[in-house]
Amino acid sequence: MTQYGLPDEDPVDSPTADARAQPSEYETVAVPVLVIGAGAAGARTAIELADRGVESLVVGKRDHGDAHTTWAAGGINGALGSLDPEDDWTIHAADTLNEGHFLNDPVAVETVTKAMPDQLRELDDWGADFDRTDDGEINQRYFGAQSFRRTAFVGDRTGEAILDTLVSKAQSLGIPYRDNVMITDLLSDGDRVYGAVAVDLTDGEFVLFVADYVVVAAGGFSALYERHSSRDDENTADGPALAYEAGADLMDLEFVQFHPTGMVGDRYGEEWSGRLVTEAVRGEGGRLFNADGERFMERYSPDQMELDARDVVARAIAQEIREGRGTENEGVYLDVSHRDADYVRERLPSMVERFASLGVDITEDPMEVAPTAHYTMGGVDIDWTTGATRVDRLYVVGESAAGVHGANRLGGNSLAETVAMGTVVGEHLADRAPRSPTLPDGMAAYAERAMHALNELGDADGTVRPATLIADLRECMAQSAGIIRDEAGLRAGLSTLQNLHERTGDLRVEGDRTDQDFELAVDLSFMLTLAEGILRGALAREESRGAHYRTDFEAPSSDWDRNVLFRRGDTGMERDTRGVSAPSSEVQAALEAGYELDYHHLE
Repeated sequence: MTQYGLPDEDPVDSPTADARAQPSEYETVAVPVLVIGAGAAGARTAIELADRGVESLVVGKRDHGDAHTTWAAGGINGALGSLDPEDDWTIHAADTLNEGHFLNDPVAVETVTKAMPDQLRELDDWGADFDRTDDGEINQRYFGAQSFRRTAFVGDRTGEAILDTLVSKAQSLGIPYRDNVMITDLLSDGDRVYGAVAVDLTDGEFVLFVADYVVVAAGGFSALYERHSSRDDENTADGPALAYEAGADLMDLEFVQFHPTGMVGDRYGEEWSGRLVTEAVRGEGGRLFNADGERFMERYSPDQMELDARDVVARAIAQEIREGRGTENEGVYLDVSHRDADYVRERLPSMVERFASLGVDITEDPMEVAPTAHYTMGGVDIDWTTGATRVDRLYVVGESAAGVHGANRLGGNSLAETVAMGTVVGEHLADRAPRSPTLPDGMAAYAERAMHALNELGDADGTVRPATLIADLRECMAQSAGIIRDEAGLRAGLSTLQNLHERTGDLRVEGDRTDQDFELAVDLSFMLTLAEGILRGALAREESRGAHYRTDFEAPSSDWDRNVLFRRGDTGMERDTRGVSAPSSEVQAALEAGYELDYHHLE
């Protein structure tokens, strides 16, 4: 990452690193396919490769099985028709396009929605243990903005159950993995990727991965915001930033989804601030009330109520708070106590348990909630038939990629995307991955210079700690590029961001490479890159659409039926736009049929 001192010259043409740049001794690992990220997307890719006889190595920044996938609690979409037989993949695709305000890549949408019924059955066969109907079918619940009950679930711990299932399957296939390893750089000449540089966070040693193919499945960048649903060390932009620095294009960065219901309130404590209250609560009939006791969604969406699109509900909550009808903690109330207590305990066991530990019985009392940064629709621009980027042999899957969600994600589609595209990427690479990767001499020198830059980062002895700059960055993004935006705020954010870049020159990193300071310093460089892309993309898009809402351009504009892309250039981020393709005739027919959720089925 150039932010911490890598030189600008072409690495392949560079001379062998001089003595000053030589790092300490490092481990070298060669593998046909390196998978960066041990969540559902990475695991499913590796499983498909193993099924087809191709060796891969999965590398994760945390303990194996401890990935952000576990926080996707409410469910996973697939048009099984268990409860609504008229549902099919074309209607799922139409709902996805509608929710994405037609900025989605239609190929991406159709690839995922076609695949999901079989993907759900496969996960069920592998032991996902989905909830069942009385007839023994995979049960499905309502989720926001879906025309039918399409979201399969395991109580309210679906992501955890699916990741456990995938990890168990990967272990049964003997797929190797390395946990607690942080990838800091991809080895790329801008045209092709050759591997990666990493730090083993358990002992601080450098690792050089040599690979014929690299798959980035390292999550998104919602943790750039002050209140977010991830843990603080997750979704810090690693995946998109690594791919961008390697030469891939970024797309749709301005579209950040603020989930309507994140925890807020003094009684919950700082540890739980922003943590997700799953959409399953509203899917099972939960109602939103302001501090005056009004069920305010009647004003904003009388037909779909609490199950309207996430951007609609989040903005409604924000409006209630701005107009003085919020709680003392700047939230509103989410109440499911009108449902039978045993039903709530059965369908929402994790929520019941979590709030009980904080002194709240949700079968009797409401939860205090407010919007929280939850998901990033943007990421790396890929070919959705293969997962390939514009950089040869570099692939991206999961939340690190852009395209399937458009301007706003349909709830339940994040888990769907990971398993559907993990399968596609694994299948594609299985026919291409050689068995004996090598590293050109120039690229080896580049790797050693990257390690030297990391050494220098670890020795930084200024006065500002990385955590301070990250906190300031998150505050900047919340104020400048939150749920509601305008030109003045976005320009102020870019000015603040420039100041933060300058302050990195006075960075102080305490401890060694196993300590949090070092990890946060590397995270900071990833986060600064994506923060700039969000601000520049939001400033360029002079309209309001989906999760991007500007008070100075409140309506959507047909002039912006386009995706905003960024490429790394000689002078920084170079912006371009691209028109969106039309969906297939099958999906167009579903769109014209005008299917829509009737919320009042829940009443």
